[in-house]
Amino acid sequence: MTATILFESRDVTVSEFRCAAVPGERPYVEQFGGYSLSYVRKGSFGCHHRGRFHELVTGALLVGHPGDEFMCTHDHVCGDECLSFFFADELVDEIGGNRQAWQTGAMPPLPELMVLGELAQAVATREQTLGLDEIGHLLVGRFVAAVTGRQKRSIKPSLRDRRRAVETALWLDDNAHETIDLAGAAREAGVSPFHFLRLFAATLGVTPHQYLIRARLRRAARRLSEEDTPVTAIAYDTGFADLSNFTRTFTRAAGISPAKFRKASRGERKIFQERISRH
Repeated sequence: MTATILFESRDVTVSEFRCAAVPGERPYVEQFGGYSLSYVRKGSFGCHHRGRFHELVTGALLVGHPGDEFMCTHDHVCGDECLSFFFADELVDEIGGNRQAWQTGAMPPLPELMVLGELAQAVATREQTLGLDEIGHLLVGRFVAAVTGRQKRSIKPSLRDRRRAVETALWLDDNAHETIDLAGAAREAGVSPFHFLRLFAATLGVTPHQYLIRARLRRAARRLSEEDTPVTAIAYDTGFADLSNFTRTFTRAAGISPAKFRKASRGERKIFQERISRH
């Protein structure tokens, strides 16, 4: 088993696990260190937990409860890959719901959970822009709702909450070139990450990370049209981790590459016309 930490904060830690079990390998007892949801993105495995046995296939979730013992087996398929979210006790308490929900052992491939698992996988491969920390908060909320049958209540931000969201959006705009996660933005707003994610999205219609990426795109578009600074320098200056991520994200948003956008902004409108004609 190999493990790679992809994201780490006070409330949410995300790791990638790859199991290379071989036929005949003897299983062993393990113990959950905390609350966790592990999305099976490839392969399958069995799990003995609290006197029950679960077969987990692609799209399923392994549910972890602090202190519980479990044992994984590979009777049918050898090897699997999981994207695991580990949650702080405080976050689980804030979301609410009976803690026994976390003793279910496993969840079958449910559409409302699978789509977030695949979105997390896309983020891990840098194909999307939503942050892994935000997905973790969304996933844990949907998991609790699915297990308890409790409908998620829509949030109606107060005037104070709307002010927090707007002021934090302006702060994100000013600091878009910095590395900012959900916890950092929530600290600026003075509320918990779970509450901040909900009030920000309810007030502005996008998540904090989506807004951050769009702020970076706005700044990059302006600089591409006004400056001769190399595209690579603009990518790093505006907060993107690497050139390929910037090019992919910008092209998805603009419909053309950063280099072609620069040409179009300087009078070569034919570039946009060719793009439109192809669609």
